[in-house]
Amino acid sequence: MEHTRILVVDDDREIANAIDKLLRMEGYDIIKAYNGLEALDVLISNNIQLILLDIMMPKLDGLSTILRIREKKNIPIIIISAKSEDSDKILGLSMGADDYVTKPFNPQELLARIKSQLRRYMFLGDMGNIKNSSQLIVGGLTLDKDSKQLFVDGEEVRLTPTEYKIMDFLMTNAGVVFSAEKIYEKVWEEPAYSVENTVMVHIRRIREKIEINPKEPKYLKVVWGIGYKIEKY
Repeated sequence: MEHTRILVVDDDREIANAIDKLLRMEGYDIIKAYNGLEALDVLISNNIQLILLDIMMPKLDGLSTILRIREKKNIPIIIISAKSEDSDKILGLSMGADDYVTKPFNPQELLARIKSQLRRYMFLGDMGNIKNSSQLIVGGLTLDKDSKQLFVDGEEVRLTPTEYKIMDFLMTNAGVVFSAEKIYEKVWEEPAYSVENTVMVHIRRIREKIEINPKEPKYLKVVWGIGYKIEKY
């Protein structure tokens, strides 16, 4: 970890310094920039593994900076912004960011998201082109059907056989919403009668294992009144 270098880009020097202090305590090397143009200059002469980037900045804003970076580099970018509307998050992610954290942020959640992105980046780099038909990949989730393993951003998550079957079913059909009854019939292979609580408990346990913040899940979503789905990426 001591060789992991993170670029912090924010025109608010107080915030940049606070993030600098937080990350240095975790053993990361930090370089700071205060606008998009400075960030691009830093990237030319330094080996950076992850970027934390504000949106509203002088000279070159965050979204324009992301577009410029993505022309040449695929390193993880986490937006840190006071703009909290879903439309802002969607725009940032569609421009090429990997994650979006709203100010004011919880320091421990920010660290978790950083570690998550770094694991995923290193894992996918190590994988190279080994992806094959036995793997299901949805965002940062990788399910290996041969080894019956699930990886979240490159880190193995231990599932029970039932939890594995649920993830296999939902990831195979990413983006499709299934009722608790349908999930039960597919996974337990028997008729479903009053199974909502049974499925709900398993879904909650899976969330606790795969989500950084289970209360605001990124992958395993509830569609109220209908059922459950794995978000498609």
